[in-house]
Formats: sequence, structure tokens, C-alpha cells
Amino acid sequence: MKKVVVLFSIICIVFALCLSNAYAAKPVTSEAGKCSDGIDNDKDGKIDCADSDCTGDAACALNPHATLLYSDYPANCQSCHATQFNEMAATNHYKWTGSAPENINQSGTPQGKLTNSLNSYCINILGDWPACGACHVGRGKRPDDPTATLANIDCLVCHNESYATQRVRLSDGSMGVPTPSDSMVRDITKPTRTVCLKCHAYAGGGDAKKRGDLSAATITNADPNFDVHMNTTGPNLACQACHKFQNHKVIGKGSDLRVTDDLTRGSEVECSTCHTNFDSGTGHAAAGVRDTTGDRHVFRVACQSCHIPTYAKVATETHRDWRIKHDGRDATTCTSTNPCPGHPHTDMVANLIPVYRFWNRLSDSYLLGDPASRTYDSSKGTYPTSTPLGDITSGKLTPFKYKTAAQPLGTGAKCNDKLIALDTFVYLKGTGNVLDAVASGLTNMGCSGESYTWITTDTYQMINHGVNPAASVAPCSQCHGDMRANLDTTSDSMLDKMGYKLKGPQSQVCGQCHSPKTPRSHESMHGHLNKGTKGIGCYFCHNVARPERGKCDPCDPACVAEYVDTTPFPHVCPSPAY
Repeated sequence: MKKVVVLFSIICIVFALCLSNAYAAKPVTSEAGKCSDGIDNDKDGKIDCADSDCTGDAACALNPHATLLYSDYPANCQSCHATQFNEMAATNHYKWTGSAPENINQSGTPQGKLTNSLNSYCINILGDWPACGACHVGRGKRPDDPTATLANIDCLVCHNESYATQRVRLSDGSMGVPTPSDSMVRDITKPTRTVCLKCHAYAGGGDAKKRGDLSAATITNADPNFDVHMNTTGPNLACQACHKFQNHKVIGKGSDLRVTDDLTRGSEVECSTCHTNFDSGTGHAAAGVRDTTGDRHVFRVACQSCHIPTYAKVATETHRDWRIKHDGRDATTCTSTNPCPGHPHTDMVANLIPVYRFWNRLSDSYLLGDPASRTYDSSKGTYPTSTPLGDITSGKLTPFKYKTAAQPLGTGAKCNDKLIALDTFVYLKGTGNVLDAVASGLTNMGCSGESYTWITTDTYQMINHGVNPAASVAPCSQCHGDMRANLDTTSDSMLDKMGYKLKGPQSQVCGQCHSPKTPRSHESMHGHLNKGTKGIGCYFCHNVARPERGKCDPCDPACVAEYVDTTPFPHVCPSPAY
């Protein structure tokens, strides 16, 4: 009997071992959820696709990153993507410096926020890499640090949304997440709006502060009137649908961004890339648009001027004053024993009408160490940090955000007439005392202990986002005034001040063709464009020629007799070739 029991026990043990081996050899299927649940189900220290038990699992086969571990990051990325690491190291997103051919101020000098760019937000990075560098696509070191190898490139800040939204400056000075997970190196995607706007919407120290046309609300917005391109119920476009990347370099810049990332492709994002033929002068009519006035504007007016009637749909910064803290406290009263670190006072305003300027794609932007008086605007009493260039003869009418700031200007021997790179680390993270911050800034610039004064700077920033649906364009009155009311020729309108004023006294201009009449509306006056065989050209009445419209020119004797029947105006011929 004992032999039977022993034999039976042996048989049971063998059967159990065989059964165990059979189950161990059988891959855990994704259908059972064991290879994608993030749990170490068999307690062997390996999770999901990193576990050999999941060899052959369908979900693991589809994801080449499925076995990666965060502890091996970024070496595991570099092992396969060496080319991409080298590409990224050559981009402005990583270098924060580059060529700035469209900034007429020292256009041959490398420029960028890592070195010599200076603005009216956080001024300059001098002395404050820890705070300002938090949006850099590196893992903590400056890109010009000699110890910063390719391993300093942080792939995940663009390619994993969960990582990007949690990334902070860690206690050891590196950039990363407090609680990393293996999923961050396994779930790799193309950049999303969320990862782009994690930096670009919060530039300048807070949501929507800097750009005026970008905010965190853009990420999940479902209202076409907020942004027709990026609304989640419509096209739901990713940023790179317009800002196209090639070898990790991207095109697209505004007026106040000095650096161009890809000189081979230029810097401009063209609306006509998607909206083909709309810049031809006949595109609106060909598309069956009921109001085709856009066709006669496209050669001199940027698309954004009509299609973005207002900006700051989330309040944006219009003025900054470092002498006052964000809570209203006097920033000179903060001390080491009673510090008040934090942001300065800012005026935040929503639903603004843009300021319009003719822009020819060139700008004059201030660089660290420049004489501020070089571009002083006596009409406004301001020192510009970035000004779009162009006039009625050059460029297109373009919408801008206009912003001012109170900033320190050196008056001492070494830093005389130079904008001071106020040390924002002292201000934002240290004592918070503005006097300490300016003193540290002077020291950083080699002007320790020198005197300074406070001045007002101003900045123009191009508006590009927040496009309305096609039916919700800006009203004509936004630029032209009330076209239905009596035309007032005794005062200068916005467009008059930009170069569209009558070229002489009203009686003399009108007297070319008829006896003096009472001016009517702007709309009726421009009915002259359609009179006669060719229509009356702009240069009859203004110091502006628009030859692309094909109207009669007062310097063309073949057609002028059809219109001038009284006293010819003493036009300067030939007419300007604008």
C-alpha cells in the first residue's frame, strides 16, 4: 500500500511539473491583458513586453519600443536614432542660437535667446539659465556647455506627452520627471499640440502672456471662432501641419523672432500652401466666395489682417513693470529675511484689436549691448526691442500685438545707453528685490555698481493664430472707418497715417475731373476704381500706385484724357512703381 501511495505521489509531482512548464512556456497574450497592464504578473522583475513570457505577443511585436526601460534613457534612443540626435543638435530648438538674416541689426551675427537676444518679457537669459532654460529641449545643461554631449538632448519632451507635461527642473539641476515610468520611453508619438504648447503657450511666465494668439486653451478648444484650424471638432490640425519639420528643423517665425531655423526653406509659413490660389488676385472669386473684396487686397494685405479680427481670446500681457510684484507689493521692499520671489506686475487684457503695420519680413530687434538710443522713438518716448520694417511702398499690412514694459537702462560709464539684463533668477527665485536683480544684472554685464534709470520699451509681435472661420472676417470699418458715414477728409484716419492720405488739397485732387463736390462715404469714393474703360488708378488721388490692379495711371496719356476734363494735377511722372 505504501508503494502505491509513493508511486501516486511521484506521478502527481511529475504531472504538476509538466503542467507548470507547459504554462510557463505559453506566452501571456495581450487578449488576457497581461502584456500591456503595466504589472509584473509573475514577480520576476520584468513588466509587459520586457518579460520573455510575452515573446510573440501581438501588441509587443507592433511596438519596437515595447521592451525599453526608462533607466536606460537616453542611451536606448541613441542606439537606434544616432542620425536624429545629430539632426536635433543642429536645430534652433536645441542650440537657441542661429542665423538671423531678417533682423537688419547685425544680421551676419549669430543670434538667439541663449546669448544676445533681449526682449521686454524676461529680458535676457544672462544669469538665469536655471529658470529660463526650463523650456529648453535639453536634459539640463546649456547647449554651449562643453560637457553637454548628445545625451543632453531630451527626446521625450517632444515625443511623449505624459513626460512633457510633468517635466521640471530636478534638485540636481537636470530636467526630467520626478516619477518616471517605462511607459514614457515606450509610448512614443509625433509631437502633439500639448507638448508644443507646454513651452510656447507659457512663454513669458504664464499662459498666453507672451504671444497673444496662443494659450493652453488652444490644446482642447472645440470652438471654430477661437481657432478654426486647431479646433477639435473641425480640422484639429497639429502644429506641424503648418510648421513643417525637415531633419528636425522647422519653418515659421514672427516679426520678433530673430533666428531662422532652415535657411534652405526660408522662414515663412504660407497660407496659400493649403489655400491654393487665394493669393493670386482671383482666388476668392474662383472659390465662389460671395464677398470678393479680398482679391484686390491680397497683394498688399496679409491674410491674417482680415481673418484674425481680434486676438487675446485668452487675456495676454500688454505691459510689464518689474518695480512692482504681481501681488502689488513694492519690489524694492523685499529682503533676504523677508523675500518675495515671483513674477512682476503685468497688465493682462483680452479681446484686443490688432495694431496694423506694413511689414516687409524684415525687423530691427535689439541685441544685448546695443545703444538703446539707436532706435529711440521720440513720437512715443519708447525704446523699441523689436520693430517690424516696411511702409506703404514695401510689405503687406499685417496685424501685431503691441506691448510695453518698464525696464532698466544703464547710465554709467561701461553700460551707458544699454538695456540692463536684469537678473531674473534673483527676481523670480531669490530675494525678489528688483534692486538686487538690477545690481546682479549690471555685474553680469561687467558694469558692477553703475547707475541706471527706468525707461519704457515697446515691442511689436506678429499675430498668426486664432484664425476665424471664413465667414467671420474683420469688418471693413476696422481699417477704413464707417464706410457708410460721410467721409471726413479733415482728419487723418489710421490708413491716412500709414500713407494713404490724399496727395493734395481735396479741391485740387477732385478738381482734376469735375467741380468740387461734397465727399460722401469711403465706399462711394472708391467707386472711382470702376469708372470708364479702365477705372481710375490710386495715383490720381494718393501718392500710391497699385499697378497690379491694371487701372488708368495719370502718367499714361493713352487713358488719362478719358478722366481728366478740367485741371490736371501736377503728378510726378512716371508714377511710383510700388
